[in-house]
Amino acid sequence: MTPPRRFIIDTDPGADDAAALIMALRHPEISIEAITVVAGNVGLAQTTQNALYLVEACGKADSVPVYAGEAKPLMAASQEQAADVHGGDGLGDIGLPLHGRTPAEGHAADAIIRLVRAYPDQITLVALGPLTNIALALQQDPGIVRLIPRVVVMGGAPDGVGNTRQNPTAEYNIVADPEAADIVFRAGLPIELVGWDMSVRHGLLTLDEIDAVRALGTPLAHLLVDIQKSVMAYWLRDYGYPAVCFPDPLAMAVALSPSIATLQPMQVEVELDGALTRGMTVVERRLNKAVPNMRVATHIDRAWFIQLLRAAVR
Repeated sequence: MTPPRRFIIDTDPGADDAAALIMALRHPEISIEAITVVAGNVGLAQTTQNALYLVEACGKADSVPVYAGEAKPLMAASQEQAADVHGGDGLGDIGLPLHGRTPAEGHAADAIIRLVRAYPDQITLVALGPLTNIALALQQDPGIVRLIPRVVVMGGAPDGVGNTRQNPTAEYNIVADPEAADIVFRAGLPIELVGWDMSVRHGLLTLDEIDAVRALGTPLAHLLVDIQKSVMAYWLRDYGYPAVCFPDPLAMAVALSPSIATLQPMQVEVELDGALTRGMTVVERRLNKAVPNMRVATHIDRAWFIQLLRAAVR
């Protein structure tokens, strides 16, 4: 038998994070060793409850532990969240019972360290939120870098077009904790970066495509679509046309099916200071100057992505 592919998913659910988690939880070849949760789209208590609810909805409550992590950025006293995009509960405010569940004992960063060392050279680390938990794990045990063969990060705006209120150049997961992102990007990890630019180009679903997912008729299909309620309203309000953007599911598709993406070596660094650019992912594109520290997605097969999304909820 083929051994399972082992994932740790670090996330801040979030409606699109939720869809990404469903994709991984339902994939027959993936063993999710842990879901580690960070504050981001909404506060830590809520993101933790959301992750626990989704694990339960996918029938994996007994086999996939959820660990709570950091409630704020490494250096800042507070964090700007995205309830205006995802709803006050992070999952569209549709009345889901997102309370009363208990996470696994221990801190998310400790779980990352323990599992990477328990399964050396086997863990794919998928980062779908601010990188605070992962940065903290690296600070506590820098030696895990050489034991992680693959890291897929949804984050950044390699084309310089951001999606945040804070500034026009930064993507949310990076600007939510730029210092953490800087630590992770400089650590020497084998990062595959799926930026916001890929989401806009390849991760937008039209209302007809969303309706086709709902028409699959399963409880998970309805759940995946229903929790996008606030995201759909945000997209219409801010971008002027109806659609649902799926950045985290797009990154999860790359994690699940590596050949779905075209990746190019690039040097990417995080701006920590500028009033208009804090949290910007700055890409050195001059070949004679660049010292690549990751591979960046430049194209993703959209049809394949939608196929993976639909397969998860059949």
